[in-house]
Amino acid sequence: MAKTIRIQKYLGDGGILSRRKTEEYIKAGRITVNGRPAAPGHPVAPGDVIAIDGQRVRVERDKENLYLMLNKPRGYVTTTSDELGRRCVTQLLEGVEARVYPVGRLDRDSEGLLLLTNDGQFANLIMHPSHHIGKTYRVTVRPGITEDQCVALAAGVDIGKDGEKEITAPATVLVLEKYPDRAVVQITIAQGKNRQVRRMCEAVGLTVARLKRTAIGPLRLGMLQPGEWRELKKSELIALRNAGGGTAAPQPPQPKKPPKPKTAKPKPATGGGRPGKSAGDGMRRDRSGGMRFAPDKPAKRGARRGGHKG
Repeated sequence: MAKTIRIQKYLGDGGILSRRKTEEYIKAGRITVNGRPAAPGHPVAPGDVIAIDGQRVRVERDKENLYLMLNKPRGYVTTTSDELGRRCVTQLLEGVEARVYPVGRLDRDSEGLLLLTNDGQFANLIMHPSHHIGKTYRVTVRPGITEDQCVALAAGVDIGKDGEKEITAPATVLVLEKYPDRAVVQITIAQGKNRQVRRMCEAVGLTVARLKRTAIGPLRLGMLQPGEWRELKKSELIALRNAGGGTAAPQPPQPKKPPKPKTAKPKPATGGGRPGKSAGDGMRRDRSGGMRFAPDKPAKRGARRGGHKG
C-alpha cells in the first residue's frame, strides 16, 4: 500500500501553500483530491490528483530546497498572490524560477528582513513560537517613549480585543535615539502574532511611524538594499537551525546552589543562640549537616539552650 501524508504537509513541504493557508482553502472548498473536496488532514498518496480552484498542482518531491532573504520595501504585501491586485513580495524575486513562499509576515506598511523558502520544515522552525527564535525590529514611535512604557513593553502588555485578554510574552526593549517629537526603539519578540509590535506600542499609548525588521535570530539584514534579495549562506542556515533554543528576552539569573559546609569540630555553645542556626542570612543546617534555604523564625519559648552548634 502506498504511503500517504496529510495534505497540509504535502502542499506545505512542496512550497505550494503554507499549512495554515491550506486549511483555510480546504474550509472554503477550494481544494480537491481526485475530483472530491478535500478535508482537513486528508491523506494524499503518490498519483493523487490535487487541484486548487480547479487547477491541478504538481509537487516536485525531488526539488532542491531554496532559502532566500529579502529586504522588503513598504507597499508590498507578504503573499504570493493578491486578489486585490496589490504588489506582492514574490514580484521582487526576479530570476528565481522555483516557487517559494514567505516565512511569516510583514504587513504592507512594514519593511525589512523577510525569509522565503520552499522548505516547509524550515519555515515551521522559524515561525513556531515554541522554538523561541527572536525577531528584532527598529521602531520609530511618536510622540516619544517613557521609562514606564519601556518597562511595560518588556514585561508584556494586553493586546486583546473585544474585552478578551491577550498578554504578550516578555520582550527586550532598547531606546536607540530620542528626539523632542519621536523616539527610535529596538524591540525583540519571540512570538508572531498578527501586527504584534504595532499592537504592543498602541497598548501603551504610542503611535508607530515606521517599523523595520532588522534581524531574525542570528541573521541580520546587513547592507541589503530595499527590494534586493540573496540566498542564505550555509553558515547562516546552520545558525538559524541552531537558534531554536534561544529566547527573545534574557532570562532571570538562577539562584546559585549554596556551597557545601566545611566539616568542623563542634564547639560548646556560649549561650544566647538558637539551636541549628548557622552563619548566613536565612541559612540553616539540617540534621545531616547539609545546608538549606529557610527564613529565620523566632525562637520558641522554653527552647533548650546550650549544647552544640551545628
